[in-house]
Amino acid sequence: MIRDQGLASKLWRFAVWALAGLFVLNLIGVIAAVVMNSFARRWLGTWLPAGWTTRWYFDAWSEFQLSSVVLVTFQVVFAVVLISGMIGVITAYALARRDFPGKRAVILLFLLPLLIPPLTYGIPLATVLYQIGLGGSFWGVVLINLVPSLPFVILVMIPFIEQIDPRIEAAARVFGAGTGSLFLRILLPLLLPGMLAALLLVLVRTIAMFELTFLIAGPTSQTLVVALYYAVFASGVRASQSIDAMAVVYMVTTLFWLVLALQFVSPTQIVARAKQQQAS
Repeated sequence: MIRDQGLASKLWRFAVWALAGLFVLNLIGVIAAVVMNSFARRWLGTWLPAGWTTRWYFDAWSEFQLSSVVLVTFQVVFAVVLISGMIGVITAYALARRDFPGKRAVILLFLLPLLIPPLTYGIPLATVLYQIGLGGSFWGVVLINLVPSLPFVILVMIPFIEQIDPRIEAAARVFGAGTGSLFLRILLPLLLPGMLAALLLVLVRTIAMFELTFLIAGPTSQTLVVALYYAVFASGVRASQSIDAMAVVYMVTTLFWLVLALQFVSPTQIVARAKQQQAS
């Protein structure tokens, strides 16, 4: 590839890298300020805090009842992961292996919750859930989070399934493998990396999903991100260090699962496979 070495091209590349660098520095600065403030004894008008302490984490844990919030968060997350994994893999297999009229329309239907803003369908869906008595409940939070999670699993898993040669399944059936044996002994080992990637990304997505969870969560079904919102905007005076400590807990929890997910698949790999699926 021949790169343009003209002055305009050099200025354009410099501007792009400068903007990217400023964005990264600003992001690092914001994160560093939150982390330092969560350990600061007192921080007013100086470059660094006057002292350091971990008491704000203990205060946040008791004040915001983080033990129950974290427990509810992981209960919701793992319920969403389990249900979307079971239904999503089966649906993805059917879409990958079967051609039928309107298949593209069905795939587009699954794609819509990932393309349109969550509040577009979240508000009417939350209204329905409240009408049937699931508003503010654990299962209401799970159901509303399944709407974007299930299509995500399906769209990620379709390319993984399509790359498996159907003749492998046909050969296994010739040798007497039933449906259960075929899945457990043949398909599952081949699909496991894709399933882990999809489900871990669903896990991260559900932990970070604020809009949908906020619409339906009640006092006993708040996830960590919704509890953080209420801690910031609820009435009363709270130490900023305690709120920042809660934000650090949320950030570390999300980053842990995100880094784990990226060990199995990269974002560019998912995008490339999605483009290949669209082209076919």
